[in-house]
Amino acid sequence: MVIIIFFIAHWYLSLFCQTFFQHRYAAHGAFTMSKGWERFFFILTFIFQGSSYLSTRAYALMHRMHHAYADTDRDPHSPSYSKNIFDMMWKTYKVYAGIYNETISVDPKFSKNVPDWRSFDKFAGSNIVRLGWIAVYVAIYAAYASSPWLWLLLPVQILMSPVHGAIVNWFAHKFGYENFEMRNTAENLLMVDFLMLGESYHNNHHKHPSSVNFGYRWHEIDPVYYIIRLFNKLGVIKVPKQKPVPIVITTGQPKEQLVEEESW
Repeated sequence: MVIIIFFIAHWYLSLFCQTFFQHRYAAHGAFTMSKGWERFFFILTFIFQGSSYLSTRAYALMHRMHHAYADTDRDPHSPSYSKNIFDMMWKTYKVYAGIYNETISVDPKFSKNVPDWRSFDKFAGSNIVRLGWIAVYVAIYAAYASSPWLWLLLPVQILMSPVHGAIVNWFAHKFGYENFEMRNTAENLLMVDFLMLGESYHNNHHKHPSSVNFGYRWHEIDPVYYIIRLFNKLGVIKVPKQKPVPIVITTGQPKEQLVEEESW
């Protein structure tokens, strides 16, 4: 039972930092925060992502490229250009590593206002620190795994952040439903996103990239949106005034036609 609780807590805490800080804040600038709070969330992301810590700068640049080049041969992670999910994950890693190590050129337009704390990334993403986190996980499993099958969860915990990305970037570009006709294959993977904290409303997100609420229809509940509202009220972040996104109350509505996709 301890391992299940540990796994679930790690899943959602890691995912929260990825969607709140790295995705909505760093990649899309959906809200602002002070430099002090930004550093706080850098550290929190390191703690919650652990061995799979992602550089916020590299993540944001890669994600902006995904929106700009979605489902083309320049997309860092498109199922349309990968043989399977593992092939896509490997290609994603190579692009991420190239951005992180600055061995591939990135259009300067993608770098605007991206949070950057390179000295911290160098520490948090170092091999020795990653191995330290893995040792902690193994020790917890050794102490509390009450059944051998529980050890099957360990590789997922070690690679938690890439697993989260793969779920959305593979399955939400192959399965689901659409609220908007797009020039890409983005779908809403789940009717009620209990698993990915709003991230599976991928079709909605590609239509409104900078929206703080990934939900659109009445049943599309985005739990992180309510945390964002709370943080805004507490003064942790500042959400700019945005044009309200209408909520569809009934089902069977015709899909909206996208004339020109919003940029990242």
